[in-house]
Amino acid sequence: MNIAYVNLRVGNLEKSIQFYQDILGMQLQRTVDNDEYRYSLAWLGFSKLGEGTGSGVELTYNWDTSQYELGNGFGQIVLAVDDVYATADQIKQRGWSLTREAGPVKGGTSVIAFLEDPDGYRIELIQPIKPDSSF
Repeated sequence: MNIAYVNLRVGNLEKSIQFYQDILGMQLQRTVDNDEYRYSLAWLGFSKLGEGTGSGVELTYNWDTSQYELGNGFGQIVLAVDDVYATADQIKQRGWSLTREAGPVKGGTSVIAFLEDPDGYRIELIQPIKPDSSF
């Protein structure tokens, strides 16, 4: 098994698609509009969703809802990148700010950074963890 995608409810579909494409580099896979039930869906990923190990996000936009309570149970979406420092710099060059600058985890060796999407969902960037290291 593998994770196919993460579903997020968003308040502005176009703004969210732009973020996941332009800031994180995902590709829009497909969209669906449902007029009867008044919602739209958009799937984005780094590789083709549903084929092999490709995974990504499914954005759900309910036409009559522009904001959601995020709650306190959701942590973050974690994206593995080769170089957190370089990726963080690229994100800032694209006009987006980080909520935590790139650097080692407190009390650990992993290098991470954080940002938020337009709806406030937290996204963590992390370099691949070496088998003999601690978080």
